[in-house]
Amino acid sequence: MPLTPLDIHNKEFSTGFRGYNIDEVNEFLDQVIKDFELLIKEKKELEERVAMLNERVEHYKSLEENLSKSILVAQETAEDVKSNARKEAQLILKEAEKNADRIVNEALAKSRKIAIEIEELKKRASVYRMRFRTLLEAQLEMLENGAWDDLEQADSTTSALLAE
Repeated sequence: MPLTPLDIHNKEFSTGFRGYNIDEVNEFLDQVIKDFELLIKEKKELEERVAMLNERVEHYKSLEENLSKSILVAQETAEDVKSNARKEAQLILKEAEKNADRIVNEALAKSRKIAIEIEELKKRASVYRMRFRTLLEAQLEMLENGAWDDLEQADSTTSALLAE
């Protein structure tokens, strides 16, 4: 069992012939008691401080563990977000490609339809041109034949008959 200040204080020494001076021994023991009490007090304060610091260390270890877990969760979440973003980007790209293909196919279909309409209009214009040419040629032939003169005579006769 460790020595206490009370043990030092209560310690009795036997005296012998020509022994130590009792007052000097008592003064020394009083000084030892004071120093010993001071050391015990300091030891107790240090033990309390060590206990408090150990609690703080445990608290910080707990915080560190929680932060590590949080970081891992954040990293996993970030990876999930990246993965989902890549998947969504791929889906958007595929949808855009489908829309582009559809738009190109619609444009080609419209282009073919317009080309067919243009050919139809060219045929109609050609037919119209032929008919108009035929009409003009018939009119020109009528002018050149003298049928016009017959019309003028018929017109004069009709005018004379009407005048009477």
